[in-house]
Amino acid sequence: MGKCIILSAPSGGGKTTIMRHLLECNLGLEFSISACTRNKRAKEIDGKDYYFLSVEEFKNKIANNEFVEWEEVYADNFYGTLKTEVERIWAAGKHVIFDVDVKGGLSLKKSFGDKALGIFIQPPSLEELEKRLYMRNTETEESLQKRIKKAAYELSYAPQFDTILINDTLEKACKDAEEKVTEFLAS
Repeated sequence: MGKCIILSAPSGGGKTTIMRHLLECNLGLEFSISACTRNKRAKEIDGKDYYFLSVEEFKNKIANNEFVEWEEVYADNFYGTLKTEVERIWAAGKHVIFDVDVKGGLSLKKSFGDKALGIFIQPPSLEELEKRLYMRNTETEESLQKRIKKAAYELSYAPQFDTILINDTLEKACKDAEEKVTEFLAS
């Protein structure tokens, strides 16, 4: 059985960018594609970025115990990790890397225990995070405000992760993540 790398952060914290860097480092990692019920963004591809499911499909998979973990992040907006996705990656002889919200990250850490490294990517400040979210230009004002409010709450979970990386300078955060992951995979 392989190991798991869990990257969690509030929305806009940089976890996806850091995850992409780690995938390019030839560490034997493969991205675990999450399932979700949110609308697909312009450049996203079903089965590559996410498995886009209807709310009904997602709830059926919950009822059939097909998820390692899942969360209803917002009303009828579900995200989760399919058991088949983890099994597929381990069967290929690779380690799984997750890019998940904070609650999902803690659930995965609980499920996989010592086989998992939980990394919390922390923005330098809530103000910087808000600026990053605005610069993305992918949200309505209402959804942006929801994400900012949720981010403040999620930051309180940072101490429950194995390690906290401050994403002040992206280059340094990527290098720090690479060092932590390399050390964990070698242990």
